[in-house]
Amino acid sequence: MENLQTIKQRFGIIGNDAALNRSISKAIRVAPTDISVLVTGKSGVGKETIPKIIHALSHRKHAKYIAVNCGAIPEGTIDSELFGHEKGAFTGATQTRKGYFEVADGGTIFLDEVGELPLTTQVRLLRVLENGEFMKVGSSQVQKTNVRIVAATNLPMHQAIKDGKFREDLYYRLSTIEIHLPALKERKEDIHLLFRKFASDFAQKYGMPTVRLTEQAVQLLNNYHFPGNIRQLKNIAEQISVIEEERTISAEKLASYLPKYNSNLPSIIEDPKNKSDFSNEREIMYKVLFDMRNDINDLKQLTLELMKNGNSTSVQENNHQLIEKIYREEPVSEEKTTTPKVEVLRFKEENYQKNQDYNYIETIEADESLSLQEKEVEMIKKSLERNQGKRKLAAKELGISERTLYRKIKQYDL
Repeated sequence: MENLQTIKQRFGIIGNDAALNRSISKAIRVAPTDISVLVTGKSGVGKETIPKIIHALSHRKHAKYIAVNCGAIPEGTIDSELFGHEKGAFTGATQTRKGYFEVADGGTIFLDEVGELPLTTQVRLLRVLENGEFMKVGSSQVQKTNVRIVAATNLPMHQAIKDGKFREDLYYRLSTIEIHLPALKERKEDIHLLFRKFASDFAQKYGMPTVRLTEQAVQLLNNYHFPGNIRQLKNIAEQISVIEEERTISAEKLASYLPKYNSNLPSIIEDPKNKSDFSNEREIMYKVLFDMRNDINDLKQLTLELMKNGNSTSVQENNHQLIEKIYREEPVSEEKTTTPKVEVLRFKEENYQKNQDYNYIETIEADESLSLQEKEVEMIKKSLERNQGKRKLAAKELGISERTLYRKIKQYDL
């Protein structure tokens, strides 16, 4: 069996953190078996490396290794992708197709973001884990497969089980051995080492001198929290290598590449006590609606105060046509959302008096759908821009699944 240092060199793993070494050692020890493994850790910590190590050191190393991103496959086609389908099983199924479990027979399947699997697919996967049996979509014939399953997730699985999003029996089948990879902020001694490796790689790639950090810049780098983990550190190293002409980077210059992640989007803050509150687009729209109501109520109060204090200049400049709009929402129902009402305070100039708030009120129905759709499109566009078009990061920031975001992008033709 290869030792730890040899494996790290072979798979390009940088760092000497004790928790990292322990995780790699566990992967080396479990590799010769057929035990299912669940790799956990934050997004961007390099979870995809562990299943590669397990496959390369197993007796299946000469068979196929297939990596599947469960969160990137639409819910309607994921069963077909994993288990295959028969001709005519659904619209567009013009021929019989083999699924990943049939193609990888005798090898290893890596199910990345396994927490995103639909519950119906989880039932099928549980059967494969229990007895190696599956059926193609549209078929009644049971097939056998012999695959090693390694799964990974960045979700807190116990919370997902509690919320009813993941089957408890499947979790215990997958996590016979659980390997946790530490976040980058927990590996402070490895941060500068990783930066130097990335800077050297990019210098060679782009044919330029390697950038170096001052002592103060190194301290700043080590103390940064890195929400994007190793992936974020690599992006920063590449940006600095390409953009900066000066090859020695000061702390002030480095600080400009370390985002603070202050977002003005409503409803994006994740509540650890209730992570399912904003799990779909309907709840995002409700939240936008509530925020609009609060803003307009503030405007109402300010305008009425100006009128009561005798400040009618701004009113006259607007030809006394519109004082304010008050968003009055009816109770929101799960089945139906009523059309909101708008109260428009109007008065005629000749009847206006200093101590008179308004002449009469006219109530009209507001066109809600257009404004909400525009706001949703704007939120999705801004999130995609901030995350450089990466749907996975944008979906996490918006509080929705990547599958839902993919559907919204297609719906709005973004």
